[in-house]
Amino acid sequence: MKYLFIIISFFSSFLYSQLIRNTDSAVYYDELANSSLESNKYNQALIFTEKSILFCEANHKTESQANQTFKLGKIYYNQKKYNEALTNFNKSLALLKNKPSTITKALALHYIGITNTEKGNHHLAQTYFKKSESVFKQLNIIDSTQVLNLQKGIALKANNEYDLAIAIFKKIIKEPDSRSMLRTKTDAYYQLGLIEKHLNRNKTTIYYLDKALELSSKSNDLNQKSIILLALSQFYKTHKDYDRAYTYLDEHYQLKNYIYKLKTSKLDFDDFKKFKDKEVINTALQKEKKDLEDKKTYKYSKLISILAIALISILSLLSLSLYKNNIIRNQNNILLREKNNELVIAKNKAEKASKARSEFLSTVSHELRTPLNAINGITHLLIEDNPKKSQKKYLESLKFSGNYLTTFINEILEINKIDSNKLEIESISFNLKELLINIQRSLKELATANKNYFNLEIDESIPDNLIGDPTKLSQIIMNLINNALKFTENGRVNVIVKLHSLKDEKATIYFEIVDTGIGIPEDKLQTVFESFSQGSIEVNRKYGGTGLGLTIVKKLTEMLGGEINLKSEVDKGSTFTFRLKFKIDNEPLAIKEETKLYNDYDLKGKNILLIEDNRINQMITRKMLENKDITCEVIDNGEEAIELLKIKRFDMILMDVHLPGINGTTATKYIREFDKITPIIALTAISLDENREMLLSFGMNDVITKPFVPDEFYSIIAKCFNACTN
Repeated sequence: MKYLFIIISFFSSFLYSQLIRNTDSAVYYDELANSSLESNKYNQALIFTEKSILFCEANHKTESQANQTFKLGKIYYNQKKYNEALTNFNKSLALLKNKPSTITKALALHYIGITNTEKGNHHLAQTYFKKSESVFKQLNIIDSTQVLNLQKGIALKANNEYDLAIAIFKKIIKEPDSRSMLRTKTDAYYQLGLIEKHLNRNKTTIYYLDKALELSSKSNDLNQKSIILLALSQFYKTHKDYDRAYTYLDEHYQLKNYIYKLKTSKLDFDDFKKFKDKEVINTALQKEKKDLEDKKTYKYSKLISILAIALISILSLLSLSLYKNNIIRNQNNILLREKNNELVIAKNKAEKASKARSEFLSTVSHELRTPLNAINGITHLLIEDNPKKSQKKYLESLKFSGNYLTTFINEILEINKIDSNKLEIESISFNLKELLINIQRSLKELATANKNYFNLEIDESIPDNLIGDPTKLSQIIMNLINNALKFTENGRVNVIVKLHSLKDEKATIYFEIVDTGIGIPEDKLQTVFESFSQGSIEVNRKYGGTGLGLTIVKKLTEMLGGEINLKSEVDKGSTFTFRLKFKIDNEPLAIKEETKLYNDYDLKGKNILLIEDNRINQMITRKMLENKDITCEVIDNGEEAIELLKIKRFDMILMDVHLPGINGTTATKYIREFDKITPIIALTAISLDENREMLLSFGMNDVITKPFVPDEFYSIIAKCFNACTN
């Protein structure tokens, strides 16, 4: 009987535990899901919610299943997975179809409405919003519906449906004032202010934001007030009213610090309270111990009492000291945080100023290329049109000026690209000796014009093939030699290249450019590498130039891992030296085939579509093409070009990158969806944010840079024709 009783008790306990387990499983999974959501672990939350739904389904708990299905839809909605969210919201409604109206049903209808709003289905969304409001009225829930209306308005605002959003927010602020509506109306005024700011309606922006600030003061919601203050600061900053902007920003930070102090002081007080509670417990234990000791001997009890009092005093003093130190530490942290905020603001201002400078120079450089293309293009056409001898002299001067201005703009763009880290270093194999000999040949005419002896000394021990960036190295050397030849007359310019060291398959090369020119004063040696600096105004007037060449040299040398050094003396000349390290390429370089120049036969009879919005550029480009017997049709926007190309074929498309409406890159992307064969060449005044690789990635075959160099213009077109026929 004894063992039978034990077995029955055990079996009863087991059944009871299973009953409790089954009863609490839905709640258990729901708690796990909530915990996962608090930790932003959405995948775990989805798993636990789905388990809860399965449990409810297995136990025929339809209403709980509907609640959990609605919750699953909300998780998907918060992750912006709108199709999955709609599926679960509709499932929840289906489960509640034959049930009395519940808050879950009302909320499911509302969330179907805002999900369709996010997807742009506004007509369908309005249907569900009306159904939701009807259920809320049946449940006699009025104030809460305004909170949901606020949410609906925010969704419409996010979808750029500003008129509908404004109508909802205005409806909320017209509701009668009540304690429960205060926060919702404040948020509505705040959202109206943000919309009006976006629409550049300054007076109404200030009105709504000020009203939001006034209501937030009544509700004592410090976080909400802090956000509104920040919005006001940003508004005044945008309109360059920096005094007000700073005042609101300062108040915003003070409020943030105050909120932080409230949190930290509460923590300090709780810690101190826990410590005091522990102290009371310790005192009680000591008293109990004292009573026990009293029973033994009076002598020991007195000693223990003294020790206990001493210990409590020490602990109390220690706790007080820790409490004070904690307060001081928090005050110091707040001060440091304020100073750090000031530093961040100063840093952001400096970065914005630097960015604004780069963007301004880039924009100016880019915008100058379009009229400059017209100047250079018309000059080229007039020179080709057999002008009079007296006219040709003026046209040659105009051509020189155009080329000079092109060089100036290119150098500004080069500086901006370097400063904005837009340049990438290549690592390819090249022959240094051939590179230097080619540079000498290209600058021989300038040396002859100034009656200079131009000498190149190359160390024979330098390896034939090196791995590095020959383009940037050419820029450095050509700039330095060009300067030396320009500032030297009836003198000598020596270029000396030596092998400095050879180690671990790496060669360090020493470069030296020496001239006997005008030299540089000692007080100007440190500034010649700065942008737009040429030593003096007199030098600039006499010799011309942009003053950017040495700046580019210094920046490119540093990018390649070297350092430029300068020694100079007035009327005796200058010496520039630097060292660069290269890997040695032991594989022989492939023999490069000579670039085949175009001939008129490659171009004759072709039919080209020109997409260009600038009238002058249309005229110049068409005339340049027609001079080579090319038929040219012109369209000034990308949309019409796409429609024309769907029904008509051309041998080539010349696509301006910057077009009204859709730009050239987007138009090319659309064209490539139905035409992958016709060559497309980009026409662009390449800016700071553009590069050849980026343009080719949209499906373009090549790039022609404005202003056009005629030979390059025809060569690139001929090359594309030849590539397509091979």
